[in-house]
Formats: sequence, structure tokens, C-alpha cells
Amino acid sequence: MIQRPQTVFLAIASLLNFSAYFTAIYEKAMNDPQLWIGIGLASSLIIPVIINVVSIFLYNNRPNQISWIKRSALIQIVAFAFCIGILFSLGGFGTYLWDETLGTGLVLLGLVFQMLAVRFIRKDEELVRSMDRIR
Repeated sequence: MIQRPQTVFLAIASLLNFSAYFTAIYEKAMNDPQLWIGIGLASSLIIPVIINVVSIFLYNNRPNQISWIKRSALIQIVAFAFCIGILFSLGGFGTYLWDETLGTGLVLLGLVFQMLAVRFIRKDEELVRSMDRIR
């Protein structure tokens, strides 16, 4: 149902992806002369937000919900790869790139929360199956 822990995890993942728009890594991507990098990062951040919000309301069909979250996680991995690519093009990890690393961490944390949501949906599915066996 909507009040389950996976709903909270999906909402947090969506908020983390959305908050990545206000970090320095997004600003660096949009200021890049090759515009496809900024557009790629922006689209690979907004698509998982939309899919996560829609999949919150798919709680009646748990296998379908899991498949949509896995698709969202795949796009999230692409967003993380964009962030890593931008970070390495700026010179790698270091104290002078702390803000950019923070933005990349937000994207990675969003992926972690998506995986936690899948885990809790599977737990719910196992619980429902065990209750069906008892009846």
C-alpha cells in the first residue's frame, strides 16, 4: 500500500534526484560547450523521478512495480555514469571538487534508495505469498 516503507524509499530517491539539479555537478554539465552532456544528465535525472513517482501508485501489482523500478534504476545508473564522467573531466576527486562530488553522491544515494525499495517490495510479495499458503 501507499504507507509502506518502499513508498518512503521511492519518495526519497525522487527527492534526491531532483535535488541533484541544484548542485555544482549539474551546473558544470550545463556550462559544458558540448550541450549533449548537460541534456543527457538532465534527462537521465528527471526520467527516474517520474518513474518512481508513478511506481508508488502501482502498489496493487508488485511484480509490475518491481519491473518499473528496475528500469528506473537502469536510467539512474546512466545518470551516475554521466556524473562520474563529468567529475573525471574536471580533474577527478579532490578537495577543490567537493561540491561536484556531493552531487554525484546524491545520485548514487538515489540509486541505493531505489534498490532498498525493490528489496522491501520483494519482502511484501513473499509475505503475501506466505499468507496465501496459510489460507
